[in-house]
Amino acid sequence: MYIFIIKKLIMKMFDVVISGAGPAGSKSAQILAEGGFEVALIEKDINWRKPCGGAVSSRIFKYYPQLRKLNYPPNTGVTIYSGDYRKIKYSWKNIRDYSINVDRLEFDNFVRNIAIEAGAQLFNKNISYDFVTKNSRRVGIKTKTPSGTKEYLGKILIIADGMSSKLAPKSGLKGKWKIDEIGLCKCAIMEGENLLDKDSISLFFRAYKGYGWIFPIDDKRFNIGCGTWLDENLNSNLNQIYTEFLNDPHIKKFFPKSHYKEIWNGAYPIPALGVKEKSLYGDNIMIIGDAAGFVSPISGEGIHPSIVSGKCAAETAIEALKNDDISKQSLKKYKQHPNIKKIIRNFKMKVSMVEFLFENKGQNLSKMFELADTDDKIREEVINMFLFSIPPSKELLLKIQS
Repeated sequence: MYIFIIKKLIMKMFDVVISGAGPAGSKSAQILAEGGFEVALIEKDINWRKPCGGAVSSRIFKYYPQLRKLNYPPNTGVTIYSGDYRKIKYSWKNIRDYSINVDRLEFDNFVRNIAIEAGAQLFNKNISYDFVTKNSRRVGIKTKTPSGTKEYLGKILIIADGMSSKLAPKSGLKGKWKIDEIGLCKCAIMEGENLLDKDSISLFFRAYKGYGWIFPIDDKRFNIGCGTWLDENLNSNLNQIYTEFLNDPHIKKFFPKSHYKEIWNGAYPIPALGVKEKSLYGDNIMIIGDAAGFVSPISGEGIHPSIVSGKCAAETAIEALKNDDISKQSLKKYKQHPNIKKIIRNFKMKVSMVEFLFENKGQNLSKMFELADTDDKIREEVINMFLFSIPPSKELLLKIQS
């Protein structure tokens, strides 16, 4: 009993405890540690590969310029297909910076190690399951480890442990995800000779509410997968549509061999309706990354917006700690950050387009691509919508519906 009391008395109080050491949590930990703050970075397993397509836009280099030294094959193009395989192709080679396709196991460990080198303390094999409370106030995070339960005390708590987070629903800020507000995806990393354009990614919108993708990782490895969106989750079997996608003749033409080595596969949910903007912060707590909905509707890109959320949360935490004010009112600045507000606006526009693009079994998107084939101005509009988040004009929407 006396040993237990002494342990409680000397238990370390961190400035910030972060649950989840993916891109969002790692970026947040890095910035806080660089600012001289004591950071506990909790991770369930550093050898876990998060299921993900792995495509990352060129904006990643702003946050991790070190990635250029890793010599990722540059991606400088995209081909987007409608449900009936009408397509639009675009290359930005020599126009703008290249993007990359990553293996999430390698990438997550890369950004995590940067946070550790900055001074964040990593606690691996810790599964967060609840809060430590004192006088009805959250003061830390409880975890399960191979050696028993542990507690990490912190002035500010940041939830960055994804859609499966047990902490986010227990925070009182948000409820559990509903099946008709998420996407369900399955993908694999495969290896073998293929006919893919190595400097371009391919997106395949389906006749149902969903899409597939093929992202080259290097000369022989590629990430391939598909998923369903929103209410389509109730109508489709994910394993079945995944198998159908891989065996589709339009897909198989890229893969002349009869067998490809499967390095890994996984299935996962993703937020599909944008940021949970009413659930981002409370007294001494913030939610970032996938756990808060920082995944782009339509494209499913989550790495970049999650990193931005982690950075903004860290900057908010630094100011709050310096001012000795970790109240809800103080942490509100996280949501008010210009970059967070920009992401929220962007995602709202994309959410508004989802129903339109998938109407009539995807025929609206097909008509959009048909018009783009014959009109350069419309083609530019379509490219701007998909790649640069610029809303299509009313004139284009009327033409599609006519």
